[in-house]
Amino acid sequence: MSPSRPHALFSFGTLLDERVQTKLFGQAVPRFPAALAGYATRPLRITDPDVVATSGLEVHLTLTREIGAEVEGAVLHLTDDDLAAADAYEVDDYVRRRVRLTSGETAWAYVDARPLRPAARIVIAGDSIAYGRCDPSGGWAARLASEHLAANETDHRVFNVAIPGSSLDDVREQLPALLPARLPDTLVVAAGINDSARPDSGDGWLADVADNLEALARTAMKHNARLVVLGPTWVDEPNAPVYGELRFTLARAEALRESVRAWCAANHIDHIDMWDALRDRPDLLADGLHPTPEGHRVLHGHLTALAR
Repeated sequence: MSPSRPHALFSFGTLLDERVQTKLFGQAVPRFPAALAGYATRPLRITDPDVVATSGLEVHLTLTREIGAEVEGAVLHLTDDDLAAADAYEVDDYVRRRVRLTSGETAWAYVDARPLRPAARIVIAGDSIAYGRCDPSGGWAARLASEHLAANETDHRVFNVAIPGSSLDDVREQLPALLPARLPDTLVVAAGINDSARPDSGDGWLADVADNLEALARTAMKHNARLVVLGPTWVDEPNAPVYGELRFTLARAEALRESVRAWCAANHIDHIDMWDALRDRPDLLADGLHPTPEGHRVLHGHLTALAR
């Protein structure tokens, strides 16, 4: 009986080489022509000697975002063992993520491990921290936008659609109408702390967080955009503000952090943990929750160190 091949993997580089396939999978694997729109390629120097020995090349290709471009390749149909071998072959510069092919089908692909490095058109959605509250300069998001635009004023765009007070419910509802005109290739979602502050008991709210993240992942995929989820920032509970029935507690913020991190890992979604950047630094919080201008600067540095 032939092995089951449940995994579709889009490749445009060395995995298309039958010699590489034989070394990794024991044989050449079924393949079908495919293309990936909104992407181009750039060279990536490989320093892992085992990978170089397998491919015979010191320079591989990696994907970058470019509106109007298209990468030709093929979909490989892999078994569980094949996919594990492919994962082991790819160096740390790559991660496996879902992409939408020009056919409308989805497949795995190995993309840049730093999710903002290949980005061109970024949409930022979230709450007051993403909006930049307590920083007249616009917060970490404005700093990211300035840096991103300076790198390529012609093709790079950043759209911050964050709204103070937003929960993941709100972001989920608002984004479908906001994305089409902005043509995003990367969707950064920095929300969730307000979900943790709702007045309910038990852990049911964490299931709602997961449900909203799943919906946001589907929305991103419709636009062939890469979803990047930013985990919550640290909360100085004794000094945290109270808004109506919202209560910000350290325990629920920590539960949110772990839940988001686990969901992203299980679903191969990019997650940037923002917690430690401000952890035990009440001097960087204006009111126990919202970063000061210096706090936003620290968050920006933390984010770009991990994502660019």
